Amino acid sequence: MAAELTAHQLIAKHRPTLDQALETIRTRAYWSPHPEHPKAYGENGSLSLPEGKAAFDALQGTRFDLDQPGTDDWVGGEVSPYGPELGITYPHPDIDTLLPAMRAGMRAWRDAGAEMRAVVCLEILSRISARTHEFAHAVMHTSGQAFMMAFQAGGPHAQDRGLEAVAYAYVEQSRTPDAAEWTKPQGKRDPIALNKRFTPVARGISLMIGCNTFPTWNGYPGLFASLATGNPVLVKPHPRAVLPLALTVRVAREVLADAGFDPNLVCLAVERPDEGIAKTLAVRPEIKLIDYTGSTSFGDWLEANARQAQVYTEKAGVNTVVVESTDNYKGMLANLAFSLSLYSGQMCTTPQNLLIPRDGISTDAGAKSYDDVVADLAASVDGLLGDDARANGILGALVNPDVKSRLEAAAGLGEVALPSREIANPDFPDAVVRTPVIVKLDGAKPDAEAAYLSECFGPVSFAVAVDSATDAVELLRRTVRDKGAMTVGAYTTSEEITAAVEETCLEECAQLSLNLTGGVYVNQTAAFSDFHGSGGNPAANAALCDGAFVANRFRVVEIRKDA
Repeated sequence: MAAELTAHQLIAKHRPTLDQALETIRTRAYWSPHPEHPKAYGENGSLSLPEGKAAFDALQGTRFDLDQPGTDDWVGGEVSPYGPELGITYPHPDIDTLLPAMRAGMRAWRDAGAEMRAVVCLEILSRISARTHEFAHAVMHTSGQAFMMAFQAGGPHAQDRGLEAVAYAYVEQSRTPDAAEWTKPQGKRDPIALNKRFTPVARGISLMIGCNTFPTWNGYPGLFASLATGNPVLVKPHPRAVLPLALTVRVAREVLADAGFDPNLVCLAVERPDEGIAKTLAVRPEIKLIDYTGSTSFGDWLEANARQAQVYTEKAGVNTVVVESTDNYKGMLANLAFSLSLYSGQMCTTPQNLLIPRDGISTDAGAKSYDDVVADLAASVDGLLGDDARANGILGALVNPDVKSRLEAAAGLGEVALPSREIANPDFPDAVVRTPVIVKLDGAKPDAEAAYLSECFGPVSFAVAVDSATDAVELLRRTVRDKGAMTVGAYTTSEEITAAVEETCLEECAQLSLNLTGGVYVNQTAAFSDFHGSGGNPAANAALCDGAFVANRFRVVEIRKDA
């Protein structure tokens, strides 16, 4: 296969970006090579907003051919949460043909070395970045995110997470030198001398199981961590969110071919309705790595049954915020209101339980009772979402009917402090758009406990009255230990409560945000600086992204001989 991109060209183009990524994961400072603003695109080969929309429109109603081996059928059926059917069909795999074909290119990919694999991955990300507007529409119409969120989270932020994974992969592979001369003195006798060579060797085919809500943001870390460490990657998208990952696979295959590698190092596996192909693939002996984001039940099944594979899961948890006191009451309410509303609460990091002492809290605006805090938060959400156009831009659309059912059922669990309301989207009249519901619960009542200690994914939050701040911290501890949490928040001006919350999160291994009142929210994390999940509580067994996320995707094989 003749390479159109040489190693020299790729290294010259992408090594500076890789070096900056390596430095940034060391310093944890802010940096991103991928512009967050839509107007930054449209030059130097990147698609403008109208061009990206046109590219997305042109895909609808077509057959998405990837020219990958083992295609035995064409399947599809994606319907946008905003209403339209996409009408795209994708290759369905004959697994017995596809998996051996994916392994065929492993030797050349291994022998290319860690640096070459890294810069090829960066070329893939660069070409994806140039098509960010096209990807944004694909994410919007499969996840239900509003356009700006789909653009940012599905575009530059996802690309940052992919690059972050490549950087960590490079660090771990380059920790051991390629070769070493080893000499052991033997006193009066001649020394023993050996030449040693060390090669990172991939585990095997990596299965990336995509999610419905954040197909690229949650998918790219595992995909690029595995590819950069030498593993072929089979991408199994969520059946409602195929297109963003299908586009990713297409770009990856084009770059691999241009660089002289087998494009079958990255392939797509789309399933027939109710086929459950992920379960079939997960236990195949060829599958040595699995990355999964989704429900706890299937994540637990993977961990228990995919014994031949190293499994990385992000499942579900009960995210909790302790509200004890604040010196910026207005800022606290505004910050929480946005956190509860963003993407209709359909984020694994959205707060669910707000633990508030029943005797109230102290604030810069005076003492506030439990009822005051809940009513003021409800009013803040109402104010944020009072204008329908603004609300549509924040909420997006409900991703599936299950979310709508949970939202409707939540109103029957307790006293409703903020009822959900329906919002019309004039551009997409079939979109299901709902504002959040806030339900008041008494933390001391056993029937309430069953509600707030279960994850209720979507725009549902519980204002849980507790006896004291100390009780809030203990309930936080029990929640994280038993149910897991992707995020924990706390508002307190007390050094004692601050220390107690911090120690709880350190002991139970949960990521904590304290006293956020500005433009950073508990449900947002930044690549290169913030860790998404910890891998240390039941919500996830891995963190995006750290050394542990990549180091076990390869092993080092040593070959030694007499000097």
